[in-house]
Amino acid sequence: MRTLNVTPAARLALALTLCAGFNLGHADQRKISRDLDGLNPDATVDVIVQYHNAKPADDRVSKMLRRGAQLKSHLGNDDSDVFSLPARVLRDIANDGDVRYVSPDRIIQASLEHANPATGAALAFSNGYEGEGVTVAIIDSGINAHDDLENSRRSRVVYSESFVPRDRKTSDRFGHGTHVAGIVAGNAALSSGPNAILSFRGMAPRVRIVNLRALDDDGVGTDSSVIRAIHRAIQLKSAYGIRVINLSLGRPVYESFADDPLCQAVERAWRAGIVVVVAAGNEGRNNSFGTQGYGTIMSPANHPLVITVGAMKDMATAPRGDDLIATYSGKGPTQIDHIVKPDIVAPGNRIISLTTPSSLPRPGSNSPNLVPLNYYLNTNRNGNSHDYYKLSGTSMAAPMVSGAAALLLSKEPQLQPDQVKARLMKTATKSFPAASTACDPDGTCFTSQYDLFTIGAGYLDIWAALNSTDVATGHAASPSAIYDAQSGTVRVVNSNSAVWGTSAVWGTSAVWGTSAVWGTSVWVDGASAVWGTSAVWGTSAVWGTGNTQGFSAVWGTSAVWGTSTPSAGPMSRLLNGEN
Repeated sequence: MRTLNVTPAARLALALTLCAGFNLGHADQRKISRDLDGLNPDATVDVIVQYHNAKPADDRVSKMLRRGAQLKSHLGNDDSDVFSLPARVLRDIANDGDVRYVSPDRIIQASLEHANPATGAALAFSNGYEGEGVTVAIIDSGINAHDDLENSRRSRVVYSESFVPRDRKTSDRFGHGTHVAGIVAGNAALSSGPNAILSFRGMAPRVRIVNLRALDDDGVGTDSSVIRAIHRAIQLKSAYGIRVINLSLGRPVYESFADDPLCQAVERAWRAGIVVVVAAGNEGRNNSFGTQGYGTIMSPANHPLVITVGAMKDMATAPRGDDLIATYSGKGPTQIDHIVKPDIVAPGNRIISLTTPSSLPRPGSNSPNLVPLNYYLNTNRNGNSHDYYKLSGTSMAAPMVSGAAALLLSKEPQLQPDQVKARLMKTATKSFPAASTACDPDGTCFTSQYDLFTIGAGYLDIWAALNSTDVATGHAASPSAIYDAQSGTVRVVNSNSAVWGTSAVWGTSAVWGTSAVWGTSVWVDGASAVWGTSAVWGTSAVWGTGNTQGFSAVWGTSAVWGTSTPSAGPMSRLLNGEN
């Protein structure tokens, strides 16, 4: 998952600062995103306006035009528009009773040879599970034609459309979307045959692909371009059999998922019956605020309903026993809402998949991402492949899970998104070391703890998921974590609480296990803590007794962060089916 063209430290500093409770100076703080504060009144800004209720488009647009705004686009649903307007009218908008929330049209960016057997996909293939009958919508930088995405010389990319402003081409000049598509659906056509040593097959090599291009030639897009693509996927669901959306992209969190327009778009897709898989983000090394990388999950991966995916290193071996977490993999809890994320981890480091000519380095380059021909073919040629390339990130881990979801839905088409999410999380491998350390060539080392906010429910195991008969009957929204100031511990809300009700699918150990990493009570009631005073969030582990900066950055006591139960907040509203 690639992120904005600023330093990671600056990115997280911006996100944390904007969420830290500074005065907006607007008429209604609850309606205007904090990153619209302090603008020059004469400045022009592009904003997404969400309305309380669907109203005739002409009526709501006319009201905005009278304020000096210009309509840029409708977002495909009946309660959101994109306008370009002078900053001075934001105060007036905040006083409009029809307006629910206003936020900038923010910038968003795209942040298998060993990985395939490590996930259990090889066993799935050998038993005939290849994703036939399922379509995955990939919202990314476009997809190029490639032999590995064909079947009997017919492309399995069945629909393409661009949502990049003033650019109608749907091909991929950045190289990210094609690589993602190969991880989901590549059939190894160009790495198979009599001369093949290794074949680079994707997770579900018979699925169909809908190509919705929302990122430009530099891998950059906006909230509105991604939102419009999501709504198109919803519209095309029945016509093309779309059951999964893959989002290997993201941006920092600026507000609760209940207000974030990008999060609201993925929620609509989920409620329409589409599994939404999102990359966690690559800020797991970011210690700008002393959090040791915690609290760095990106949007829309912070939404409780979606499947948020972190990245593992397959260590260039087929067995999973030696695999370790990638230190850059984003960690929870999420900013503002404190949702427990990621949900699951999958291989994402140095993954070989499809390439585009424009994404390859210039001839003569010694890039470590190049794939030598003699690595996968029995040949004396010394050149590098023009068909395959290595990339790393949670962007590569997410399509592993999208492909796994497609395999599940191919076998059991009646499964709903919550049931797919619950099945994948419950069957994930939960055997990890307590900690691991990785060092860069310059000697900089990073230590990762294998806790709830780092590896979620565990390591993707598609063969176990395909063999499971578990069919959840309740919601599978990711839980919330709560800091208890009296005991100094962090708790996860129990399934019998006011937030979850009795219909939650999570049991006491079915999802997160009972290994020594967690102790015997990972899922807790209101009286016992997830971690004691010397574990992850205690007084002598990650934070240390003197690290108040990192602790406050995640668990601060301002009105934005809060320390009380979220039972009456966004999570409650989500689980009650409210918009």
